[in-house]
Amino acid sequence: MTNSRMFRGVWLALVGALGVVAVACGPSVEPADLVLHGGKIVTVDEARPEAEAIAVAGDRIVAVGTNDEIDAYIGDATEVVDLAGQTAIPGFIEGHGHFLGVGGAQLQLALADAQNWDEIVAMVEAAVVEAQPGELIRGRGWHQEKWDPPPEPNVGGFPIHALLSEVSPDNPVLLTHASGHGTFANARAMEMAGIDRNTPDPEGGEIVRDAAGDAIGWFAETASGLLRPARADATPPSPRRQAELAVEEALRKGITSFQDAGSSFETVDLLREMADDGSLGVRLWVMLRESNESLAERGAEYRMVGYGDNRLTVRAIKRSIDGALGSRGAWMLEPYSDAPDSAGLNTTPVAEIEATAAWAIANDFQLCVHAIGDRANRETLDIYQAAFEANPDKTDLRWRDEHTQHLHPDDIPRFAEMGVVASMQGVHCTSDAPYVIDRLGEQRAREGAYVWKTLMDSGAVVSNGTDAPVEDVSPLASFYSTVSRKLADGSVFYPDQRLSRLEALQTYTINAAYAAFEEELKGSLTVGKLADITVLSQDIMTIAEDEIPATEIVHTIVGGEVLYSR
Repeated sequence: MTNSRMFRGVWLALVGALGVVAVACGPSVEPADLVLHGGKIVTVDEARPEAEAIAVAGDRIVAVGTNDEIDAYIGDATEVVDLAGQTAIPGFIEGHGHFLGVGGAQLQLALADAQNWDEIVAMVEAAVVEAQPGELIRGRGWHQEKWDPPPEPNVGGFPIHALLSEVSPDNPVLLTHASGHGTFANARAMEMAGIDRNTPDPEGGEIVRDAAGDAIGWFAETASGLLRPARADATPPSPRRQAELAVEEALRKGITSFQDAGSSFETVDLLREMADDGSLGVRLWVMLRESNESLAERGAEYRMVGYGDNRLTVRAIKRSIDGALGSRGAWMLEPYSDAPDSAGLNTTPVAEIEATAAWAIANDFQLCVHAIGDRANRETLDIYQAAFEANPDKTDLRWRDEHTQHLHPDDIPRFAEMGVVASMQGVHCTSDAPYVIDRLGEQRAREGAYVWKTLMDSGAVVSNGTDAPVEDVSPLASFYSTVSRKLADGSVFYPDQRLSRLEALQTYTINAAYAAFEEELKGSLTVGKLADITVLSQDIMTIAEDEIPATEIVHTIVGGEVLYSR
């Protein structure tokens, strides 16, 4: 941003409290740097829910109003975007995703669309032809519940490694589950990792075995860590390249801010470098994912808010208390309906997360705990409640429950009572629904599965996202799932939990901003806030519900700069 543009932005922000009233001053109005007009502006601001045009100076919104009012801000140097009837909304905020993972997913085999195990084996076989002997082959995105037909033979729906190992005898193969909560390995990878029938399960994980006691290749939850030696000689993908690809993908999908669900100190260092050199095109809000020992040593020095013209904020800690439902790793109060001998996995000891909570509250960090099963959510809320009660002087902490997928009805009111944010992902509901009732039974599913409407009605703040690369990072796909809960077969998964379109948009804008202490900066198209705007090809607030998925991103604007155009 030039100094003159910055000065003009500051000046207009000072008078911006008058909003469109400034237009009445005629010649005294300073020209804007950017004007969008001729469309529908959905502001997510109760004071003025809709408008026709918007003016930006520097990186801030300076006026919202009618076309005639805002056209007064057009000068010789003003960039003008004619919306031609299209719709502008506050920039989408990805409320829970894995930033480098979005880029990294583009650097390995993409398995999400594979229809069955045979297709995956064929993809690996083709990759082996192109690879050097001994070169690691990586893939991500498969989900055994979505295959037709299921693999034969299988253990609990998971394939046996024999076919995979046959086509890749000299190359280690590691295929990450769509959930990110487990890895499938071939025989060469297991051999390199020293895995045999005598290898014990690690705490919080499982090496799935056949009836003879041999590993089938599926390593659930923390057991994936046993496979590190298979990666030891592989050249890891460039973190910067992953970040660059993630920026491009986010902007293509209309995302202006991305809440990153767990990064190391080293990744934060990279993101800070990118903020400094101008290559961090989207805004990042980051949860640190480090051990309690590392946090105690240097976590406090990594806390930053609004670094690099509000491009980077680090003010949260990430922990995972359980696994995923698809892999039966979600920690449940009662056993799984389709696996009565299992109630899931506690992946991080409760005492360890309690220690994290003590550090977080003492150092002014939000705590964000991955919790999917009903027991995982109860344990997380219990940890939060104990920390809050031990620190009554600390208020408005906005600690977050990441996923909040399956709740016991008794725990639903606790979110609003304690001010805990339910950080949910609408698209997980429609993606997981085909097997949810099998896992939980009808009663548990109806009372507590993806109950975002019940949570909102209770007074809880619900934010939205995709958990990318677990799902496509598209906010429009998750928005559609949130308002429709419609499955591929046309059925609707517990329709009483659908949100209205405005409620769904709020979860992706102002609620997500609130969940990051950023509601004064973003989340609505309000004078004085950052000019983060997404322009859509259709009005998702009024078109027929089934037309929503066909909506396209026309422009993505961050800080008044058009960074993506269709």
